[in-house]
Amino acid sequence: MILLQIDDLAKHYGPEPVLDGVALEVRPGEKHGLVGPNGAGKSTLIKIIAGKLAADRGACELHSSARMAYLEQHPTFDAGRTLWQEAHSGLSELIDLADEAEAAAHALATATPDNHDRLAARYERLQDEVHRRGAYHLDHRVEHVLDGLGFAREAYQQPVETLSGGQQNRLLLAKLLLAEADLLLLDEPSNHLDIDATQWLESFLAQSQQAMIVVSHDRYFLDKVTNHTLELFHGTIDRYVGNFSAYWRQKAERLEVQRRTWEKQQEFIAKTQDFIRRNAYGQKSAQAKDREKKLARVERVNPPKAIESPAFGFPPASRSGDVALRVEHLSKSYDRPLFQDLSWDVLRGQRWGILGPNGTGKTTLLRCIVREERPDEGQAIIGTGVKFGYYDQRLDLVSDEELVVDAIRPAHKEFREPQRRDLLARFGLTGDMVFQKVKSLSGGERSRAALAKLSASDANFLVLDEPTNHLDLWARDALERALLAYDGTVLFVSHDRYFLNRVADHLLVVEPNRFRVIEGNYETYLHLAALDAGPRKADDATREQQPVVPPRPAENVSRRKRRFPYRKASDIEKEIAERETRAAALEASLADPEVYRSGERLREAKSQIAEERNAITRLMEHWEEASELNG
Repeated sequence: MILLQIDDLAKHYGPEPVLDGVALEVRPGEKHGLVGPNGAGKSTLIKIIAGKLAADRGACELHSSARMAYLEQHPTFDAGRTLWQEAHSGLSELIDLADEAEAAAHALATATPDNHDRLAARYERLQDEVHRRGAYHLDHRVEHVLDGLGFAREAYQQPVETLSGGQQNRLLLAKLLLAEADLLLLDEPSNHLDIDATQWLESFLAQSQQAMIVVSHDRYFLDKVTNHTLELFHGTIDRYVGNFSAYWRQKAERLEVQRRTWEKQQEFIAKTQDFIRRNAYGQKSAQAKDREKKLARVERVNPPKAIESPAFGFPPASRSGDVALRVEHLSKSYDRPLFQDLSWDVLRGQRWGILGPNGTGKTTLLRCIVREERPDEGQAIIGTGVKFGYYDQRLDLVSDEELVVDAIRPAHKEFREPQRRDLLARFGLTGDMVFQKVKSLSGGERSRAALAKLSASDANFLVLDEPTNHLDLWARDALERALLAYDGTVLFVSHDRYFLNRVADHLLVVEPNRFRVIEGNYETYLHLAALDAGPRKADDATREQQPVVPPRPAENVSRRKRRFPYRKASDIEKEIAERETRAAALEASLADPEVYRSGERLREAKSQIAEERNAITRLMEHWEEASELNG
């Protein structure tokens, strides 16, 4: 069964296509991560699938019996309802089912002998459906999802119109998870979630039987949830088997094969053209003309299509004192305490990540350290020779009305326009873009401009508040590499666990009523948390994070007809890799002059490539079945 079929989909904004011939099939249980650079058209594609935007060309068809749910970025709700009521409305289908079962019970209680058997059969069928789908435990299910997404119990009766934008996004997500659609379209579902809520959502989606297309810049999330990856680039989609990490490896391997194939063909073309030029009028002119005709018939190999990472970088840091920052008994409250009696040291050259639930004052702590806010008690003592460079997640580091090329100019420093343009280019801002006003930039472009200004500031202590917000996966990778190469001190807040793990060598974990210092990265934190919980607590936590949605009954799984013979998923993965290698070698052979000279060999090679690719497609389907049915 194909849930979603997309053929030759196209969408233009201006003269250039955003989508150009997109083709895609989604089957039940497939979980696709949709990745690509900012501006590639990911949200556009999701909106077209959801029916929120019309395509210029092509077809997008949902199976007639399938239900689809779409997580949009700016939801709206009817005023006058509470958070609980709105979340509960996501279960409207199950509520109707429970009501129908209750009505059937009343009808059976008053049945006559003539219609008793018919009503009893209907009641039994409805009862089976109610128990299978858990329609008698709806309140518990709503509580489970709201708790998992970080809603406090005291907020349940809050009117929806009083919720913040982030809370409204989480409420819509809760409704979608409760609705049990066949296909979920999730555009940045972990936005507005802290790390605990993101981990809960990962577990819920990973255990769900629903198909989904997920747009996310969270690499941990994509690795945990998805089993396919769709790369959208230059208007088309390339499909990869596996999660984001598998895609990242496979993409590098494909690019290397494409590069070698293209270079080999270019070498062949250059040598052939040189022979034609040298022998156009000599004794070998007939041979030259023959080669010219053959060269004209050669099918050209396209150069590798790579998504380039920008070359972010920060200059060498001037030396500061050994203790770059000393925090002593720092406290801050607004309507409630954020952090109390916080003390710790940051040494020169260390890279500290701060993590903790939403509302624990992480951003406020940074602002107290860089003197943007005053603490209620305590002090942050800045080390000798320290020069802060502060990246504010609100991006007010750069002025809206200034030209981009002028906005990054540091105060009290000679920094000529050509130097500034070179710096902006390293951060991915080139051409006429640098002469636009800052207010015309997208969120990702504005983030890059703010980071470029930070690079120009000659700071030796970078303080970064959610620096990966608005950055695509390739820009995040570039920022990580730049910070790892930086020899100054770094202190940052981030919800990006991959970023935390790769960049931080120390962590400050801020929690309600306490804080912890960890020597290590995010993986160290997880390891220590598991040890702290103990085996029994870890088991309890795992059970608590199971979705309430009943899994497909075991007997149904065993009775499902297999399309393929039993094989281990790991064995299928090995065969896919072997066939990918063979297909790549065959594709590389197309650049061999001997192959081009022989029409028969060329046809044979192309036929073998088609066979390998068809086999890989079939194996992908076999792998999906094995992963689902074999456990």
